[in-house]
Amino acid sequence: MGLTFEKVAIANRGEVAVRIIRACEELGIKSVLLHSEADIDSVAYRLADEVVCIGASPVNESYLNIENTINGALSVDADAIHPGFGFLSENADFAEACEKNRIVMIGPSPESIRLFGDKISAKELVAEAGGPIIGGYQGEDQSLQTLLTEVEKIGLPVLCKAAAGGGGRGLKVIRDMNQAQEAIESAQREGLNAFGSSRVFLEKYLEKAKHIEVQIFGDASGEIFHLYERECSVQRRHQKVVEEAQSMTLSESLRQEILQAAVNIARKAKYRGAGTVEFLVEDEKFYFLEMNTRLQVEHPVTELLTGIDLVKAQIITAQEKPLLWAQDKISPRGHAIECRLYAEDPYANGLPSTGVLGFCSWPYGPGRRFDMGFEEGDRITSFYDSMIAKVIVWDETRTRAILKMKKTLEEVVIFGLKTNIPFLQSILSHPDFEDGTMTTRFIETYYDKGLEPEEIDEDEKSFQEKLLELNPKGSTHRYASSGVAEHPNPFENTWSRS
Repeated sequence: MGLTFEKVAIANRGEVAVRIIRACEELGIKSVLLHSEADIDSVAYRLADEVVCIGASPVNESYLNIENTINGALSVDADAIHPGFGFLSENADFAEACEKNRIVMIGPSPESIRLFGDKISAKELVAEAGGPIIGGYQGEDQSLQTLLTEVEKIGLPVLCKAAAGGGGRGLKVIRDMNQAQEAIESAQREGLNAFGSSRVFLEKYLEKAKHIEVQIFGDASGEIFHLYERECSVQRRHQKVVEEAQSMTLSESLRQEILQAAVNIARKAKYRGAGTVEFLVEDEKFYFLEMNTRLQVEHPVTELLTGIDLVKAQIITAQEKPLLWAQDKISPRGHAIECRLYAEDPYANGLPSTGVLGFCSWPYGPGRRFDMGFEEGDRITSFYDSMIAKVIVWDETRTRAILKMKKTLEEVVIFGLKTNIPFLQSILSHPDFEDGTMTTRFIETYYDKGLEPEEIDEDEKSFQEKLLELNPKGSTHRYASSGVAEHPNPFENTWSRS
């Protein structure tokens, strides 16, 4: 019979909180938003059946505070908590706290989270499952001299990564031995500050790799499914910007090898719920990168590709009820692309743009999906990342999907804040993206400093001068940006998401 959820608490914010609320509504379950003081101005706050403030705006006082989150759920008699992605979603201590307080955490077991949260233990399991591992050093000796010696043994370039890391934190690429000590110590500091552990590991850095990840799912009976792969090579500072499904460059034989490897890894771990096994692919070979024990930001492209609702599947599985799935019945159709739409200045290398959203218009149509966390009048703050929405499209072919995404972004209207739409449009039009050959160094290679400002004609200059006369204290330049000190970079915070 399974469990019955009457009320699910949502320990997250933005578009993923809205996504979970919608899934609860369709399953006849009441939703409770556990929010910070800053997120009163949000769609999720207005949609939830109940709201509970769990702390002040800083993440350590709210979304990363386990005690406040548990107490918030208990205060409304919630049966379960959905952590979304980021924040506490991959925190084994939080999962254990849920168990201790008899609240179901909608996600994998604390053991699975802890296993894959430690990148070294994860690699050991993958090796036992016969999975492909990149050569490197994962030893207990963490002395600086040993690590420097191992870097020389592996051969440059070398990746130094926090063992408990994720989301691009505690990750440094060593290309010069003169900078090796600084890179290692920096990775250790970031790992300690963000994850409570200074332990690092080393591995050969692949210069021309593509980032391919497999959506897996373990049901209540222990069966492991794959829902095909996603291409996530377009990244900035190790944070994904554009994702798509499927990858157009994989041969079918290599695709099947990767899918089977992901299933074997999840099966070896006796994994339950939604998870993503990530690989690096180079020269027709693939290597395990990490496994994320949660829902991914880019899960909508898999949903459009397969027609499966992953969030509802998470909730149903947490209720110990069966899914109506069969692996041979899950098949990909067409092509889906997702663009992350941020409030930021694309001409200032992604500097966040904060403030109140003005008029917004979303051009709905066949094969167009918008996962939004904010609407006109809501405030984008400097406390969290500046994502406004995710724009997802589907069409019968990749070429058509790219054209549809370009047209969709062209028709999106957002007043009040700068957005990265020009940056996304440029990526979609780049030859490397169009032919699918982009690697994880795509943005680093072609957009290292963001977009170059476009030249403006004399008429626009004259118009700006007149605006300046009317508003001498305001900036009329369409590419002007605020000082860096006012806005923390969302791609360099512990709550950033991959």
